[in-house]
Amino acid sequence: MDSVDSVNSVEQAVADAHRREWAYVLAATVRVTRDLDSAEEAVQDAYVKALTTWTRDGVPERPGAWLTTVARRNALNMTRRDRTLHAKLPLLVQPDDTEPSEAFEPSGPSGRDTIPDDRLRLIFTCCHPALAEEARVALTLRLVCGVATEDIARAFLVGESAMAARLTRAKKKIAVARIPYAVPAPGELPRRLDSVLTVVHLLYATGHTAYSGERLVRDELTGRALDLARMLRLLLPGERETAGLLALLLAQHARRATRTDAYGTLLRLEEQDRSAWDHELIAEADRLVVAALTAGPPGRFTLQAAIAALHAQAPTYAETDWPQILTLYGELLRIWPSPVVALNRAVALAMVDGPSAALAQVEALEAEGRLAGYRYLPATKADLLHRLGRDTEAVRAYREALALSDNAAEQEFLTGRIRSAGPGARSKPG
Repeated sequence: MDSVDSVNSVEQAVADAHRREWAYVLAATVRVTRDLDSAEEAVQDAYVKALTTWTRDGVPERPGAWLTTVARRNALNMTRRDRTLHAKLPLLVQPDDTEPSEAFEPSGPSGRDTIPDDRLRLIFTCCHPALAEEARVALTLRLVCGVATEDIARAFLVGESAMAARLTRAKKKIAVARIPYAVPAPGELPRRLDSVLTVVHLLYATGHTAYSGERLVRDELTGRALDLARMLRLLLPGERETAGLLALLLAQHARRATRTDAYGTLLRLEEQDRSAWDHELIAEADRLVVAALTAGPPGRFTLQAAIAALHAQAPTYAETDWPQILTLYGELLRIWPSPVVALNRAVALAMVDGPSAALAQVEALEAEGRLAGYRYLPATKADLLHRLGRDTEAVRAYREALALSDNAAEQEFLTGRIRSAGPGARSKPG
């Protein structure tokens, strides 16, 4: 292997380690620093060092362990420098009597056994009630889950610069308010649960349909989210929404192998081979949904799981229970009035009452402006226009959706839809 190939191989290994190991490395490092900015700096330095060291010595057998060791060493060096400053500048710096190793250990019986996974422990820590809901979720996605700021901005339907500013404010508030980096006691966990569930769901969604890149799916993110959802279910078995979230992810994960064809082309739900879906995961999701629904009034994750389960259990697309799905979306919109939910409900409405009724709903959402920049709004509008035979308008809407997408698989799909709705497409034989 020549030097250029060697460098490229190392760069790829570091990039792979960043995708797969970031959450583990940061979670382990923050227990030393007690400060997210310092931990992030220590971890970033470890990845930079990996580029030179791995080029010289080769990629280690366990890249994550190597990165964790180097990041924690960086963090300890930073802590020692801080202690030196504390000792030499006592009039300028407030003393800190807490040892770094104690910073993440709560008092009382909760301890590390309360949340056995470092990543999940850090997610609960970042979802502190003192932070605004969106700030908790965004900060955790960025720092704990390693999701790019641009992708988080898209998930929240805001600009990248606005999201970067929001993240900066959240970190400053943590520092100024001296929010402790301590694992919450068991009695405090339910207060933070909704934020944690939202983080895990958005983590899965970010991997389920990647916002950018060549691949439709980022398996490392969907796998990580599913692992965390299972841990949450074990940690809080009495919380109905942990069952709802796990069921939702399982029902979606069950059809992961059929969402693209052999060439990576995106397939719509009606085009997917249902015999290739993972029916064991679908059955597990159904059991969780039934348990959650019978235990009390459903929350938003349980309702979404019930919708996903109906899709997964339908023998064919045509035999899907669209009236029941429309009813569930109506209830979901009542308890969680999100414009994205309203858009999804419009899709179900089209299957029950026809595309004209749904188009009116989509155009109302478009006029509100809350989904500006959300690529699925013009894509949905385009599909409805195409079904109504208004192909010139459909092509215009498809082009708008195409301009908003940075994912290669989605771009190819939308380009195909433009061709199918273009001039003369309906008159072509076959």
